[in-house]
Amino acid sequence: MKHHPWTICFSTALIAFTVFLLLNTFVLRKSYDSNATEVNTAAFSALSDEGSVTQSLSAADTDAEAAADGVSVTLTEYYENNTKIYVADVVLSSAAYLKTAFAEDTYGRNVTATTSAIAQANNALLAINGDYYGVQEKGYVIRNGVVYRSSARGADVLCIYADGTMEIVNDRDSSAEELVQRGVWQAFCFGPALVEDGAVSVGVGDEVGKAMASNPRTAIGIIDTNHFVFVVSDGRTDESEGLSLYELAEFMQRLGVRTAYNLDGGGSSTMYYNGQVVNKPTANGRIKERGVSDIVYIAMSASQSSAV
Repeated sequence: MKHHPWTICFSTALIAFTVFLLLNTFVLRKSYDSNATEVNTAAFSALSDEGSVTQSLSAADTDAEAAADGVSVTLTEYYENNTKIYVADVVLSSAAYLKTAFAEDTYGRNVTATTSAIAQANNALLAINGDYYGVQEKGYVIRNGVVYRSSARGADVLCIYADGTMEIVNDRDSSAEELVQRGVWQAFCFGPALVEDGAVSVGVGDEVGKAMASNPRTAIGIIDTNHFVFVVSDGRTDESEGLSLYELAEFMQRLGVRTAYNLDGGGSSTMYYNGQVVNKPTANGRIKERGVSDIVYIAMSASQSSAV
């Protein structure tokens, strides 16, 4: 069969463009020259150092509590729905202890590191993976009071305020800059909302995109002002099947949260505490950490610097 030259040229160009798109999306690193906007800095100046964390127990302890002047963390392991679930109950004297950090201290695409590596680089007491903002083109990224991405995508946004409260809003209703002006300290755009006003807000069949019904999961919730829960479940192993969104939401509700939000799950789901990974993250069918773009963590000191 004889091919017309323009057909060959078109096919070659199409293949080259497709390869470029795949590389640009999943492989090529791009650090963004930060045009990040810090808005209403006075709202965060009140987040003063309330004291440093003094760890009282070794990292090997489960059902453990690390107490300090400004932070209390109690770690408890559950087994429900054929799945191990790890819950860190966190009470803070100030929301300034709840921080976020980027992989390699860099805001950009395809810049990743493991949760534990980012946590260690930031001297974190407790950390979980964040919303993996780096694989999305849109969705608010507000970290430590700074706006890094302000493009809306019409979805649930988790807002953690400087006063230690939490709210879920739709990004069509407020700009990122307006949220920071209202006191938003951290904002995440993975979703969806799991619990709102104490009620489960997902249905039995709801899922994230094309994800499997049972997955490793990561979520964050609030019980009261400056009283948070970080939740990570295992999955995809013989020991742990994984949770559906609805099972996760019901579990969070039973913990007594008023608001809860789903963060990136699957191979990203990791909890780090007191120097070690406490769950069993899975990547490519093995028990190991996967690189992520960001973490949520509890700092040793409210005034310590972070990657963002």
